[in-house]
Amino acid sequence: MEKIKVNVALSGLNNIDNPGPGIPVIRGLKESKILDVRVIGLSYENLEPGIYMHDLVDKTYKVPYPSDGFEPFLDRIRYIHEQENIQVLIPNFDSELFTVMKSEKILQDMGIRTFLPTLKQFEERHKSNLPEYGKKYGVKVPYSETITSLSDWRRIESKFEYPVVVKGKFYDAHIAYDRDQVSVFFNKIAAKWGLPIVIQEFVRGAEVNVVALGDGKGNTIGAVPMRKTYITDKGKGWAVSRFRIKP
Repeated sequence: MEKIKVNVALSGLNNIDNPGPGIPVIRGLKESKILDVRVIGLSYENLEPGIYMHDLVDKTYKVPYPSDGFEPFLDRIRYIHEQENIQVLIPNFDSELFTVMKSEKILQDMGIRTFLPTLKQFEERHKSNLPEYGKKYGVKVPYSETITSLSDWRRIESKFEYPVVVKGKFYDAHIAYDRDQVSVFFNKIAAKWGLPIVIQEFVRGAEVNVVALGDGKGNTIGAVPMRKTYITDKGKGWAVSRFRIKP
């Protein structure tokens, strides 16, 4: 069977102690028995290792950070699309999702497809909205509260037992065993990722992460669980064990 040719642009080419998801995604695409994929890498820094993996990435372009705004992103994608005829765009970082989802209609008119949730779906599954999400869909989630200052924490501290988990709105999570550690982690995360900060009940046990693909009608097409076996100093999984689940 002749493979279907497709041009895919994606991000996440950093592959160091804080590895991005782009390289594993590319490896999966290249192993496809159905698709003949030409990969256009979207890079934020000139030294991202994926840029130089020429057996995996066919062409690379530098793009503006999501924090630079909506229009600079679209202007750059338009230019790259004129050169490469992008057919599918895969954002691999949480911080990119809002910009790409907001641009979905414009991208579609350009002939670029994405496979992302709606803005409403994306907003309701934020860490800060998990209690309401759990109630709405009958999903068990740890108890959590959102705070914007340390005085907020002192007002709600009695609702929790130590240790607690201090989380950023996009990334970063630390286990705090007392009020002083909450203060340290709050300031550290807020300085890097901004407010609000989520304080979450600590649940003891082995952590297993699951990525799943649905059909849009409530059915699971496939799922891959993983367990982090080695964590970097940035809290990222460097070595993992994986196994497949068939629904």
